[in-house]
Amino acid sequence: MKYLKELCEISAPSGEEKSVRDFIIPKLGGSDYYIDNAGNLIVVKKGKKTPKNKLMLAAHMDEVGFIVTFIDDSGMLKFDTVGGIDAKSLLGKRVKIGDNIGVIGTVPVHLTDKESESKMPKVSDMFIDIGVSGKEEAQKTVSLGDIGTFLSDYTEYGEGFIKSKAIDDRFGCAVLLDILESETEYDVTLCFTVREEIGLLGAGVAANTVKPDIAIVIESTTANDTVGVSGSDKVCSLGEGAVVSFMDGRTLYDKTLYRLAMNLAEEKGIKAQTKTKIAGGNDAGALQSAGIGSRVLAVSLPTRYIHSSSCVAKKEDMQSVSELTKELINRFGNI
Repeated sequence: MKYLKELCEISAPSGEEKSVRDFIIPKLGGSDYYIDNAGNLIVVKKGKKTPKNKLMLAAHMDEVGFIVTFIDDSGMLKFDTVGGIDAKSLLGKRVKIGDNIGVIGTVPVHLTDKESESKMPKVSDMFIDIGVSGKEEAQKTVSLGDIGTFLSDYTEYGEGFIKSKAIDDRFGCAVLLDILESETEYDVTLCFTVREEIGLLGAGVAANTVKPDIAIVIESTTANDTVGVSGSDKVCSLGEGAVVSFMDGRTLYDKTLYRLAMNLAEEKGIKAQTKTKIAGGNDAGALQSAGIGSRVLAVSLPTRYIHSSSCVAKKEDMQSVSELTKELINRFGNI
């Protein structure tokens, strides 16, 4: 995915997606596009034919982050999370807030009492150290309500693995750009949505405008294929291909579309799997009920350590998601 590294390295938490939008727009070529009132970028990709069913592909531009809630007299920033971040993934991590680089800290283990030693600190016990000497200096560059993100290098390692922040869902944005540059059998509307991480707030607005018959969400989803995990608790696994969901915490997917997708993957020799836990959610939860409703499907990239500074995914799975998505456009246009 030629744009993935650049997309992942952009800092764009929920509500501040403009930098991703500005990166994408110059790459749209001659395709018609517009930005709606919510900030969604909606692009009309012309194919060889007009489909019987109006098709929409969605991927969200935002990433999880941190919002400043208080500045201490020492210049340390108290914060809360923007989107679902596990406190266990925070301590010692580098973050970026505006032009400031910071480190997330808490009371050192050497200074905690016996009872507190074994307890995981809450987010409310943590702070961001931006390297200033006091509140007045911090206020020169940071204000309450400022939102930041993880600061993490994009790294390729091992046998086709990629580590980066924001793979969820800059990967989906990269797939949509790939489709834009590819030849498709049918016209399709590509929607780069906003504020997915804080309640799917952009997708419903986009669907009310586009009014799709069928909407496919391109996402990243949690893989738990790590040490000591077996059976259904793995949810999905890296190296086993695109993840086609039948249900998650927000959506019961269209059963016919699910079966067609799995059968199409087998027919075309594309690796595909499904989730073995009902968990999480994505823009499909808003798309299926917006306006007069639409039939929805999610095709996702299995990703370890999602919503952290070090999301891990595999190149071969990225290829499977991309290939399956293109085949679905060509198949769903006339079902």
